[in-house]
Amino acid sequence: MSYYSFSGEKDLQQEDEHYMLLALHEAQKAFESDEIPIGAVIVCKGRIVGRGYNLTEQLNDVTAHAEMQAFTAASQTLGGKYLKDCTLYVTIEPCVMCAGAAYWTQIGRIVYGAAEEKRGFTTKSNNLLHPKTILKSGVRAAECGALMTRFFADKRG
Repeated sequence: MSYYSFSGEKDLQQEDEHYMLLALHEAQKAFESDEIPIGAVIVCKGRIVGRGYNLTEQLNDVTAHAEMQAFTAASQTLGGKYLKDCTLYVTIEPCVMCAGAAYWTQIGRIVYGAAEEKRGFTTKSNNLLHPKTILKSGVRAAECGALMTRFFADKRG
């Protein structure tokens, strides 16, 4: 597990960028496994408690999204299903299913990189998250989006 501590508004931006970079490393694992390259990291009080990347092809399971893998890992690490004091860092905007799962975990904060204009939950409703969940978008968005663009260009090309 990794520890990383910050304080203050400027430091929070640095913290978000640091952990999003780690989520990008998870997304790269998906890319290398020929999975849609989305990665996630869950941090609680400066410690990584869960991480995951898409495994839908490998597991033949449409629910095996990066966020779902990370939620399961975090809940096991913390010994409980609620993630109120945690932040989910995910490279691409969560889908409706993952936003719903985030609601049930009552996660404190979600930070995502690039928007998902076709399947992102905000295209359906902004009310899918728990009322206390804080949402932040656009962290390392260009890098997160570029990995997806490269993946699908390789598929078409």
